[in-house]
Amino acid sequence: MTAQTRAVGEQPLRAEELNDLGAPQLYEEALKRKEALIARTGALVVETAPHTGRSPADKFIVRDALTDQSVWWGANQPMGPAQFDKLYADMSAHARSRDVFTQNLQCCADPEHRMRIRVHSEFAWHSLFIQNLLIRPDSNQTPSAPDLTILVLPSFRADPSRHGCRSQTVIALDFTRRVALIGGTKYAGEIKKAVFTFLNFLMPARGVLPMHCAANDHESGAAVFFGLSGTGKTTLSADPQRMLVGDDEHGWGESGVFNFEGGCYAKAIRLCREFEPEIHAASERFGVVLENVAIDPATRRVNFDDDAKTENTRIAYPLDFIANASNAGRAGHPKNVVMLTCDAFGVLPPIARLDPAQAVYHFLSGYTARVAGTENGVREPQAVFSTCFGAPFMPRHPSEYGDLLRERILQHGANCWLVNTGWTGGPFGEGKRMPIATTRALLRAALEGSLEKVPYRGDPYFGLETPLYAPGIDAALLDPPATWPSRRGYETAARQLIDLFRANFESLAPFVDPEVQSAAPRGAAAA
Repeated sequence: MTAQTRAVGEQPLRAEELNDLGAPQLYEEALKRKEALIARTGALVVETAPHTGRSPADKFIVRDALTDQSVWWGANQPMGPAQFDKLYADMSAHARSRDVFTQNLQCCADPEHRMRIRVHSEFAWHSLFIQNLLIRPDSNQTPSAPDLTILVLPSFRADPSRHGCRSQTVIALDFTRRVALIGGTKYAGEIKKAVFTFLNFLMPARGVLPMHCAANDHESGAAVFFGLSGTGKTTLSADPQRMLVGDDEHGWGESGVFNFEGGCYAKAIRLCREFEPEIHAASERFGVVLENVAIDPATRRVNFDDDAKTENTRIAYPLDFIANASNAGRAGHPKNVVMLTCDAFGVLPPIARLDPAQAVYHFLSGYTARVAGTENGVREPQAVFSTCFGAPFMPRHPSEYGDLLRERILQHGANCWLVNTGWTGGPFGEGKRMPIATTRALLRAALEGSLEKVPYRGDPYFGLETPLYAPGIDAALLDPPATWPSRRGYETAARQLIDLFRANFESLAPFVDPEVQSAAPRGAAAA
């Protein structure tokens, strides 16, 4: 271990009083340093411009003896150990010229896999953010040497020629030394996802499937919800009739499912008290961080409908701010595995039953769609395929995660579902968004077992099994072509999406068995 690693990883950078501060003290420090405003509700409101989302092109993994053969370099950028050493030394020197807030936290609710995380951050609100998102140790625990150290310095500017990075923004991860460096960005999601990336590398070797998913529990059985941003993981998992285990990151091990985190990072754009009452109530608590949410400086009222700064507005709060959240952060083996997609082409059914091979196919595909307005330059629906529903955070080859998922599904007999939270009756701009009440009703029927008792039809386009009817649902909605004004229009859009699925899977096909390959949509010719 280098001297620089020892300085940051094992010793506090600054005075004792900046260690493990609670929410009241961090509020005071954030306001004193003009990092934030306080909303009328008591939430802390912050801005992260110019970065209002993650910077995946600026993320690097140190390539060394540990990672050379174990990281999937086709989707991850390497950084040399010598370049990381220079970056570490320069960021450590930069940190010593500033006040640094330190939090000693933990991840992984399963005690068998518990890890100690130490986060040094330049901003007080970053310290509050990560305190909300990770697991707080017992107050009588003495901080010990961390399993992972993260240094976050938004004011630091990387030098590409010296540090081997792309720009002045850098996210560099060293799996061998268990250190993450984040510089040149205020966006707090980088801290959370740095932890997740480390766990996605470490957990498979322990026989644990790391998952970018939400999870909840009920006497009828636990459920996990895979999905990319905007597909409804947080919203649909926060069901008042079920106990929330967590909203974003979990492991599936020998004893069941466990939360990696201790908090939630919910999307806030157009948050509605009527449709998302639990999350809306959490947003009004003292201690919550509202990231890039619009606020009137005079009245201190927030406006969740305002997307002038970004569509990616966020709320960071501890899990116990949700009334029916699990205290343990754990559940048994899932009875149901749900894969959420926001299909802006409007051709996928609102729910479909998957066999294990289809579940692996759709897990490896990780399909959703962007729509106009969510990103600059997006004028029509664009398919997005993010392997394992979280490609930027998956250091290993996707087939490793896919094999683990299939093993768990077969071992525990889990039911698998594909749920479309996107459009029906036509594409974005012509059809309508799937009503959230419909999605909730279909999910409830699936999770409670009602959909096991109804007949199914085979879908000739995507090879899916869709229910002929479901309790309280208009049967016509379950047959996507019937919802379109023109069947020819549906067929054209369906074939377009099928071709995109097939093109995306070409690079993965050599790594899966014929059964998973055959789970692909039927193709334009067959359709």
